[in-house]
Amino acid sequence: MDYDFSFFLAVATLVTGVIWGGYLLVLKARGEIFDEEHEPILVEYARSFFPVVLIVLLLRSFIAEPFRIPSASMMPTLLIGDFILVNKFTYGIRLPVINKKIIELNEPKRGDIVVFRYPKDPTVDYIKRVIGLPGDRVAYYDKKLHINGQPINQVSLGRYQGVGQGEDMTGNEHLLEDLTGIEHSILIRSGALSAEGVYVVPEGNYFVMGDNRDNSNDSRYWGTVPEENLVGQAFFIWMSWDWQYKGVNLDRIGTALK
Repeated sequence: MDYDFSFFLAVATLVTGVIWGGYLLVLKARGEIFDEEHEPILVEYARSFFPVVLIVLLLRSFIAEPFRIPSASMMPTLLIGDFILVNKFTYGIRLPVINKKIIELNEPKRGDIVVFRYPKDPTVDYIKRVIGLPGDRVAYYDKKLHINGQPINQVSLGRYQGVGQGEDMTGNEHLLEDLTGIEHSILIRSGALSAEGVYVVPEGNYFVMGDNRDNSNDSRYWGTVPEENLVGQAFFIWMSWDWQYKGVNLDRIGTALK
């Protein structure tokens, strides 16, 4: 069990619900009518906060959860300081805190941007792009992908100009990669060393990589992501704030992710 924000939301919902509901039961047992003006202060707070924390818990657990991008590993798709929304139900409905799936829905597709619990430390959330599906054979050599023997096409878009906290990415090669029908931008740093090899994706697992290929700690280094570690699919940038650049970046707000 992870003692994260969802855990504390669940505890707050339980405690406030028990206090408020328990008070109402006591009044009913006494044959008394609820009087808002004479309720104890603790019950007043519980009654006020219970619906709020319950709604937040339900929204974060089953609808969408906000995340902030802290690193450059998904540049140029996601910049440091982007605030994103993650669809929590697209890969199935899971119970909060224990993360047990109770309703099967969709499965991740190649090219999806996913948030997941880092397999080496499940208390930490990572965000990467799905490259390999269960059963796939993924090869990465000379900074190029091959999936099940098929080379993945890359088209140069020139040199990348970074801004703000991502300014040190300036000069990297900016490429448009066609991931078997899913086009997205990636960055490559010429001369940089990165892990290479052939990887076979086990059943129930996914091979993920960052779009900033030479600045990403991903499946090339620590293996695949088990299905039960998935949190959801990133789909929307609702805010972007980089204190080293120009504060709020209005151009990125409202961007749909792909």
